[in-house]
Amino acid sequence: MRSECIALTAGEPAGIGPDLVVALAQRARDFPLVALADKRLLQERAQLLGLPLTLRTYSPDTAVSRTAGELTVIETPLARDCLPGRLDPANAPAVLDGLRRAAGGCLNGEFAAMVTAPVQKSVITESGTPFSGHTEFLADLCNITQPVMLLCAGELRVALLTTHLSLREVPDAITIARIDRMTRIVAADLQRNFGIAKPRIAILGLNPHAGESGHLGREEIEIIEPAIRQLQAAGLQVSGPVPADSAFTREALKRCDVVLAMYHDQGLPVLKHAGFGHAVNVTLGLPLIRTSVDHGTALELAGTGRADSGSLQAALDLAVRLAQQAAKP
Repeated sequence: MRSECIALTAGEPAGIGPDLVVALAQRARDFPLVALADKRLLQERAQLLGLPLTLRTYSPDTAVSRTAGELTVIETPLARDCLPGRLDPANAPAVLDGLRRAAGGCLNGEFAAMVTAPVQKSVITESGTPFSGHTEFLADLCNITQPVMLLCAGELRVALLTTHLSLREVPDAITIARIDRMTRIVAADLQRNFGIAKPRIAILGLNPHAGESGHLGREEIEIIEPAIRQLQAAGLQVSGPVPADSAFTREALKRCDVVLAMYHDQGLPVLKHAGFGHAVNVTLGLPLIRTSVDHGTALELAGTGRADSGSLQAALDLAVRLAQQAAKP
């Protein structure tokens, strides 16, 4: 077992994921890193990018390379040859196999954490496996019904009460029970993995001006405020409902460790403006540590050498820090 080892999945083979993995392999590491990918694909991308790459075969009984220009790999072979930018549903099963292998290794203690390069949701679904995202897929693997998506850009953290729902569906998904459950998950993970003893959580309202005392919607009065009172009575440091248009000012952010947004595009545009290309996606509520990039597969950049590895590097760095924090007694 390698309690310090980080598993890195290469994502959509036609996208920039393999490019980013090759780019990260160019740097020496002070922790063991194992990539889950098709070896031939990595070599082809390295050649296209003009980067040196020596691949080692992973074995639990042998040392994992930390040398610049080398990478230890768990082979997850593709069904067909892959060209940059050309999606092929036949290769989707290999993408899912890599995720399953990495998650399984985290659950059995073989890996300390997993980091995921971006996948193409549409091509996975076209292959015959309904797929709404890494977060939901990993939750199903871990038998977790309510994971939480957290995005980090430096000290700015935004968690999402709902993720990939249409706006029409969002109000119906907001319940007292959901707010209570997901806020507790956020608080517990910030304590355990981020080392924040008493997380301060700002909970946003759903409507403009947090409902304006019921004149612009009653979700705040009937759902969000009762949930906040319930959480406060349980001893959690929560505040709100905070109007979304004032929640991200410098002064407001000084008063909280994380913002809980009601829906995807309420909180993430601000976070991505603050740190796009270097922000990190973290899945909370799982019995494993998983981080990822803040961007998509960028098919048009695959194989060109123009993809920025900053977000994947940030995801890797954060995974290491979270794993070290979680390992503390």
